[in-house]
Amino acid sequence: MASVSNVTSRFDQSIPADAIFKLSHISHATRVHLKNVYASLTLCTIMAAVGSCVCVVASFSPIVLAGLAVLSIVGLPVSVIWLGVTTHSPETEKKRFSILLGFAFFSGLALGPALHLAISVDPSIAVLAVAATAVLFVSFTLSALYVERRIYMLLGGVAPTLVIMLTLTMIDLVSDMDTYLGVLMYCAFVTIDTQLIVEKAENGDKDYIWHCVGLFLDIAEMFRKITTILALKNKNKNKHKDDIEKCIRGHDEL
Repeated sequence: MASVSNVTSRFDQSIPADAIFKLSHISHATRVHLKNVYASLTLCTIMAAVGSCVCVVASFSPIVLAGLAVLSIVGLPVSVIWLGVTTHSPETEKKRFSILLGFAFFSGLALGPALHLAISVDPSIAVLAVAATAVLFVSFTLSALYVERRIYMLLGGVAPTLVIMLTLTMIDLVSDMDTYLGVLMYCAFVTIDTQLIVEKAENGDKDYIWHCVGLFLDIAEMFRKITTILALKNKNKNKHKDDIEKCIRGHDEL
């Protein structure tokens, strides 16, 4: 009876919710810094989405599209250099944040052609690409934040993903292995960049705007790779379907 009561008491004990999600190995100041980074990252993704939508709408006018392409080519390096040479301080915070949003908008313009390709093949590809990018980014970010030992993080996260991606690539017999490996590479970058942000913040570097740039670039390139993969697979599937329908029609005619 004593053993039964002990087991029952164990089930009766409530586990605080914050004990599961608590980042005890990260200081309070660093957690505040991370909130600023991810809040800025959210606004950057919104600005990038606006830029991509502008590019997609402008695709119906070749002249406007060419002008937006030139704008993104010039705006991206200028905004990055401007952001890098501007010292982080309370006085320049608003200015640097405006530059960051401009950089995100130009990045969205650069992503416009890939998004237009996906929509032209199948409009649902854009939604799937956004969802897949979000899931991968959140998963690898959490692995970077919750795993204290870096070697466990790499062995438990990046290495199995590499094996899975290589296996899927060989099974599908696709020729664009670099695209698949590109997704993996940027997943690893998300993990590494997140760990670097935590380490720098713990050492006193609180430039959340510049830290946001690295993560945003990882997300943008990850989205581009995933969009390309989904568009190519959908296009090949439709082509295969058309070939089957042609064969069926030819057989019926005979």
